[in-house]
Amino acid sequence: MLKILRNILSVITILLAAYGLITGNFEFQPFMILSLGLLMLVIGLIEFRKGRKNYGWISIFTFFFLLFVSIQTFLWR
Repeated sequence: MLKILRNILSVITILLAAYGLITGNFEFQPFMILSLGLLMLVIGLIEFRKGRKNYGWISIFTFFFLLFVSIQTFLWR
């Protein structure tokens, strides 16, 4: 289940990033950052299940940072 969710979030993140780079329109950048944050959360959970707690904690902290940045960009629009 987590691997499917990881693949879906990866595709969403790549598509939003590619759209912004190709068109030069960065209107969807907060959504891209949010999907990247959710992807890091899922990766962290996968790493915890594998027993690699260091990588799991790094991914979880990255999730919280990206969540903070995403909320900030939504508020400053």
